[in-house]
Amino acid sequence: MLFNSVDFAIFLPVVFIFYWFVTNRSLRLQNLLILFSSYFFMGCWDYRFLALILFSTVVDYTIGVLLSKEENKFKRKLLLWTSIGVNLGFLGFFKYYNFFLENFIDAFSLFGQKINVGLLHIILPVGISFYTFQTLSYTIDVYRKNLEPTKDFIVFSAFVSFFPQLVAGPIERASHLLPQFYKKRQFNYALAVDGVQQILWGLFKKVVIADGSASIVNEIFNNHDQYSGSTIVLGVIFFNFQLYGDFSGYSDIAIGVSRLFGFDLKKNFAFPYFARDIAEFYRRWHISLSTWFRDYLYIPLGGSRVSLGKRIRNVFIIYIVSGFWHGANWTFIVWGALNAIYYLPLMIFNINRSNLDIVAKDKYLPSLKDASLMVLTFALTGLARIFFRADNIQDAWDILVSVFDKSLFEFPYYSGLGLKYNVMVMVVVFFVVEWIGREYEYGLQCVRSVENRSLRWAGFTTLILIIFYFSVTVEAGQFIYFQF
Repeated sequence: MLFNSVDFAIFLPVVFIFYWFVTNRSLRLQNLLILFSSYFFMGCWDYRFLALILFSTVVDYTIGVLLSKEENKFKRKLLLWTSIGVNLGFLGFFKYYNFFLENFIDAFSLFGQKINVGLLHIILPVGISFYTFQTLSYTIDVYRKNLEPTKDFIVFSAFVSFFPQLVAGPIERASHLLPQFYKKRQFNYALAVDGVQQILWGLFKKVVIADGSASIVNEIFNNHDQYSGSTIVLGVIFFNFQLYGDFSGYSDIAIGVSRLFGFDLKKNFAFPYFARDIAEFYRRWHISLSTWFRDYLYIPLGGSRVSLGKRIRNVFIIYIVSGFWHGANWTFIVWGALNAIYYLPLMIFNINRSNLDIVAKDKYLPSLKDASLMVLTFALTGLARIFFRADNIQDAWDILVSVFDKSLFEFPYYSGLGLKYNVMVMVVVFFVVEWIGREYEYGLQCVRSVENRSLRWAGFTTLILIIFYFSVTVEAGQFIYFQF
């Protein structure tokens, strides 16, 4: 059930009505409704996924309860590693089994040995990478005694399967989201309105920017051998906007939907394309994943408190693991390694935290220095994302060679480009709104500064019409991060 589907447009109001008008007098009934709705939401993808998330929920709930009663260090570690083993075991099997098997076969073929082992036709359960990390953080926090384990199975199950962020995040920490299931929730009109506005902006990002850019990106990347370096660069630029519109659009919708039910989710994107270096970019991009790796992998490895050699090691581990989290393909590993290389000079010269403020705060335009740094950061992330988008290493390399060919200086062109002027205009509008709203929680929130109510409603109406127009004229696609 996609957020930008008719099914969800029916599902959400039905759940909303039952939540606030039928179960509103009982917190337990509200939590049960959320749990039932979340399992129904996931079951619409494939009912077989429900057994997997239920098993993971039972394991981590049980381990959390046992950890609260156990003081023996060895037994506590055994419980922790049971949770890690079960969760990463499922993730590894469904997501990486064929990858490791293929590379195992290839390795032996180098020595002239042929191994005939059949690959498995495995369906990747939607959201498994997200809810696995969410439940793992719960178990680890309970083990560290940073969090009291819940004794309410309904609450814990609703936390794990919470439908707005179940499929593609944000990856919520139990310390932030779990307590909200214990609090009596009152309908807040102002928050609900703000939630609807954020949903609207998320739909604009997905339907107009992401899906609108997708046709350009697909045409250029799928036929890269036919196009000039400048045209491929155009494809890379639009892929940057497609990826951002798709993933941050999902996060905006998830956060907005959660507000409708009285929940607060963590901000997952903070205008990353206005970042002035790679370190700032990843403080602003997929924040819930970046902070997860920081707290549960980077810091336990020693973080920045160790020698330079170990810090370099830690940076490569974080970025390569992050790349591998995104997909079972060497392209993602190379993408992660490239980002580590980008980051190293900032760390070595201790300037990785030099851009912590909002760029050009309280100003209309950035300085020439900030603008140049933003363009450079955008270009570096775009080059690395050639590996993110390519099907394999060879394709990525061929695309890179084409980019740096003398045809880079030709005017970008492909036969269908003239029909995409509306997408280009919308990308410019989107970029301007994001720039104006960069000091807010999300771009469209900047309408609060417009005092004229009629003008605000005219803007919202126009936005809805644009979304509707693109929804019927542009081929809709699944959210990219569903495959992760």
